[in-house]
Amino acid sequence: MKPIPDHLKEDLDVLFIGFNPSIRSSETGHHYANPTNRFWTILYKAGLTDRKVDADKDFTLLQKGYGFTNIVSRPTRNAQEISSAEYKQGRDELIKKITTYRPKIACFVGKGVYQQYSRRKDVDWGAQKDPVVPGVIEFVAPSSSGLVRIKMDEIVVIYKQLLNYF
Repeated sequence: MKPIPDHLKEDLDVLFIGFNPSIRSSETGHHYANPTNRFWTILYKAGLTDRKVDADKDFTLLQKGYGFTNIVSRPTRNAQEISSAEYKQGRDELIKKITTYRPKIACFVGKGVYQQYSRRKDVDWGAQKDPVVPGVIEFVAPSSSGLVRIKMDEIVVIYKQLLNYF
């Protein structure tokens, strides 16, 4: 399985950060490509896109100011397969990416992603205090995985809050 490319440029409105690519994302080369992942539906329902984007068009959102990366680049079937060494290395690399590209918002797609990045245990949804990279809003949103048991409407409300920052 191969990693998928980041979609990055300077001064993004939002950099979406996932755990790592799924097997399906690795096979297709696109972010959030697993058919059970609700990411693209969430963005649309939250008003972040004007239509539901297909995963194979993920790169087109750079023009809208949205980028994509992961804390770990190695594809796995689930996040439980990621080692602590991979998280440590991924955290260091992610700090460099955020420092270099300076998105307005670093949106962590899953509380666990932010916990690995920030090394904080107590994390609420939404904007966080004391960002790891000063000057960047660190925003925690629920994972878009189909395994998440939060109702879609509740997830959409959280993602909609991103619109308040740009």
